[in-house]
Amino acid sequence: MAGRLIDIDPELAFQHAVAASSRAGRLASVREAVGLTAYAAEHFGEALREFRTHRRISGSTEYLPIMADCERGLGRPDKALELAASEEAAELSPAGKVDMAIVVSGAHMDLEQYEEAVTALEIPQLDRNRAFSYSPQLFRAYADALELVDRAEEAEGWRRQALVAERALGVGDFAEPEIYDFDEEDEQPRRPRHTGASTDAPGTVGVTDAARAADADGFEDAAIVDETGMTVTDGPAQDSEDDADAESADEAAEGNGQDEQVSGRDA
Repeated sequence: MAGRLIDIDPELAFQHAVAASSRAGRLASVREAVGLTAYAAEHFGEALREFRTHRRISGSTEYLPIMADCERGLGRPDKALELAASEEAAELSPAGKVDMAIVVSGAHMDLEQYEEAVTALEIPQLDRNRAFSYSPQLFRAYADALELVDRAEEAEGWRRQALVAERALGVGDFAEPEIYDFDEEDEQPRRPRHTGASTDAPGTVGVTDAARAADADGFEDAAIVDETGMTVTDGPAQDSEDDADAESADEAAEGNGQDEQVSGRDA
């Protein structure tokens, strides 16, 4: 219930999650739900406490950027910067590092350190020629920081590039709608079919049905370029090889079957 309500009524979602935690408070997934709903409802103190508990139970540091942002929400940007400089933060995934960089930039803005806010976002993931799932948000955050140091022309260029990235990824205003096929008898949806993007796995970019992008960790892995000229590199990179191997195996099996049929006739 909390998951369905979080985008509609964060406060109600938080209350549902709190109720669940009273019955199963030792489960990491429950503390995670309480933390996320508390954060969405801007109860930053409760969110920070729940994410600390989730980290202690699960050992996961994936919510470190949100914890740092909670420190900002509590009026403690210095604490956010301290958390961002921890050893744990260095082990975050590329997407997590982007989230943390955005939080760090915001903390510097809170402290009126605007040049530092710009520098905080100049990370390896800030590549205007490649589109990852996190690129549009990162590009816009960088544009906002540039405006604060009177670099408006550059800021406008990065905002345009955010739109290019969204178009390449097929998200935002460029997202393809899901179309459901309904059974005539019970009118229950059978399965969604998409007019563009693939849904094989989370993070998969379906610019074309035949292509897959490289994993966000591998900046030099296989990639594809869509009609915008931006390289899209997000999602699994091994599908095409696996498909080729499977196709070869199928051909071999088919050939063996034909040989057996010929041998049977000869006999």
